[in-house]
Amino acid sequence: MIKFIVRILITILLFYLIFCSVDMKGVLEELKSIDAAFLVLALLFQLLSTLVASYRWYLIMHLLGFGQTFYYYVGSYFKGTFFNQALPTSIGGDAIRVLDAGKIGKGHKEAFYGVFIDRVVGLSGLMLLNLIALIASPDLLPPGIQWLIGLIAASGIAGVGVLMTLRYLQWLTRYKITRMFHHISQRLALVFHSVLNTTAQTALSLIIHFLTMASVFSVGKSLGMELPFLTFLVLVPPALLLTVVPVSLAGWGVRESAMIGLFLLLKTGAPAKTTVLSMSLVYGLLLIVVSIPGLYFYVSGHRHRDEIKVAENAE
Repeated sequence: MIKFIVRILITILLFYLIFCSVDMKGVLEELKSIDAAFLVLALLFQLLSTLVASYRWYLIMHLLGFGQTFYYYVGSYFKGTFFNQALPTSIGGDAIRVLDAGKIGKGHKEAFYGVFIDRVVGLSGLMLLNLIALIASPDLLPPGIQWLIGLIAASGIAGVGVLMTLRYLQWLTRYKITRMFHHISQRLALVFHSVLNTTAQTALSLIIHFLTMASVFSVGKSLGMELPFLTFLVLVPPALLLTVVPVSLAGWGVRESAMIGLFLLLKTGAPAKTTVLSMSLVYGLLLIVVSIPGLYFYVSGHRHRDEIKVAENAE
C-alpha cells in the first residue's frame, strides 16, 4: 500500500512539473483538431500488437509445458493489460497472468517464470528494434545521446545472452536468491532451444513492437506531426522502456516526460512540446481503450466460476 501511494504521489508530481512547463491551452487546441481516421488506425495497430503479444505468450507457455488454448491466453493477456492500464490498483497485470497460468499447469512458481520470460523476450525485442533504427539513422540525435541509447539497447540484448548462460553455473542453485535466476535461465533455454523457436520468438517480438510504434506514429499523424516513421523507431522505445520502471501508475507521467525530452533532442524538425504531450496523453488513453476487452474476460471468468459453484452446491 505504501508503494502504491508513493506511485500516486510521483505521478501527480510528474504531471505538475509537466503542466508547469507546457502551455496547456495549446494542448487543448491540439486535441480539438485531432484527425479521427488516424486515431482509429492507431487503435487497430495497438489492438493487433496486443493480440500478437498474446500469441507469443501462448507459444512460450506451451514450450514450458503449460496447456490451454490460444483463446485462454488472449483472455488472460487482456486481463493483465486491463489491470495494468485501466485500474488504479496495486495488483499488477503480470500478477493476474501468473494467477491464471498457475491454475492450468505446473503451479504459480512455474507460471511466474513463464511471465518473467515473456517480459524478457518482449523487452529484448524492443531494444533490438531500437538498435536497428539507431544504426539506420546515425545523425538523428546529438552523438552523445545517440551512443547512450544505443549502449543501453545493446546492453539489454547482451543481458539476455548472459541470462541464457546462467544455467551452466551450478553453484547458483546453492542459494535461494540465486537459484531463481538459474531456474529462469533453464526455462529461457527451452524457449530458445532451436533456431526455429529463436527466430519465431524474435520475429514476433519485433512485429509486436513495430505495430506499437505504428500506433504511436498514427497518433502523431492525427495531431499533424510530419516526422518520418524511423524517427519514432528511435525515440519511442527508450520512452516506453522507462515506463517499465514501477515508479508511477501505469507509466503515466514518466512516458510524457520521456517523450517530451527525447523529441526535443532532435537535431532538426523537433515538434512543439504541446504536440508531443498531446501525443503521449492520447496514446495513454488509447492503451486504456485497447485494454477494455480485459474487463469482459475478467467478468466472464468470474461468472463462469460462480456458475460452477452453484452447480456444485445444487448437487
